[in-house]
Amino acid sequence: MRALFSYGIAFLILILAGAWLATGTLVMGGNGPGEGERPIVSVLEGEDHGPIATQLAEAGVLADHEKDDSIDPTLTIAQRNEAENGASTGLQSVRTTTYVAQPYAIEVSLRGRTEAKASVGAVAETSGIIDTVHVTKGQEVAIGDLLCTLDQGTRAAAVAQAKAGLAQAEASLSQAQADFDTNAELRSKGLASANSARGVEVALAAAQAGVTSAEANVENAEAEFDRTEIKAKVAGIVQAPLAVAGAMLPQGQPCATIVQLDPMLFIGQVPEARVGLAKLGLDAVITTVTGQEVKGKVTFIAATADPATRSFPAEIELPNPDGSIRDGITATAVVNMGVAPAHLIPQSSLTLDADGVLGVSTVEDGAVKFVPIEIASDTRDGVWVLGLPVAVDVIVIGQEYVTDGQAVDATNVTAS
Repeated sequence: MRALFSYGIAFLILILAGAWLATGTLVMGGNGPGEGERPIVSVLEGEDHGPIATQLAEAGVLADHEKDDSIDPTLTIAQRNEAENGASTGLQSVRTTTYVAQPYAIEVSLRGRTEAKASVGAVAETSGIIDTVHVTKGQEVAIGDLLCTLDQGTRAAAVAQAKAGLAQAEASLSQAQADFDTNAELRSKGLASANSARGVEVALAAAQAGVTSAEANVENAEAEFDRTEIKAKVAGIVQAPLAVAGAMLPQGQPCATIVQLDPMLFIGQVPEARVGLAKLGLDAVITTVTGQEVKGKVTFIAATADPATRSFPAEIELPNPDGSIRDGITATAVVNMGVAPAHLIPQSSLTLDADGVLGVSTVEDGAVKFVPIEIASDTRDGVWVLGLPVAVDVIVIGQEYVTDGQAVDATNVTAS
């Protein structure tokens, strides 16, 4: 009995579910709205308005399947929306936003390294054995500081000999001058012939030349003597190679190398897309990997590009009075190229014309106008672009479906 009761309940539920489903709708896909929808009961009866369907409809439990002739089932949803929006004008509908130019500081970031402005070798102007080295590696020196002293050898004696020769020449000059004066006095009194003046004049000139030659010999001897002291010609830090006391230093070889750290240079590369904006004297901020930050100015821009990178080498000079910025440190420079009117627009509004030129589609006098642009910077809030009019209506929705010169139905949304 219990089994019969359970089967009876199940059969009753099945009948009720079938009756409920019979009042529903069968949808056959692919036929469009209103074309593939039929009552399930009509499928069971084999006709659209059978007796069961009629009784259910009169009872108000049968679904209504009125056909909507206003919808073209062959159109996509996007095409239907376009038809609805442009039905009144017959034009392509687009959305625009008005953007107004703002002052924008154009900055170019360069990667590079620091470099000493000069590395100067303090070379010997004469050969000799090194007597004393007065500096050590890493020592800071100023202009005129003594670096090395060579063995004087016979140079001191040469100076003394030259000075003695000068004294002798000066004595000869004094004697020749006295003879000239005496001869002149005798000739004025008629006690000496007129042709006697020629001999004393020649003797006086020879004596004067002897003094000049002796003075030159003294200067040469003293200069040679001074060359035994090698002094710094520039201020900086002493680096290798550094000579060793007791070694023979040939003429032209360095006693020490001085690296000039003030001012320091930043060496970087300007991209070819930005080289037109670059010019001498621009302000820059250099930040090293060690966290040092210093301001400088652009002092050099190469006239030719690097064949490998197609970028232009540039130098930025920065002060380094304490020598804290070292040579060869990786650094980044931000160069201020000046201020220009720019627009902050969404990146999604960018498009390409038929020739692949990057720009934006704008609306002017009801028609589309493509305007090429140049990207100045890409930020989270959008892209800063150059090349647009001061105020411009940019198409932000539908720009991919219009062409340059096409008349459109433009709706301006919230301006910025």
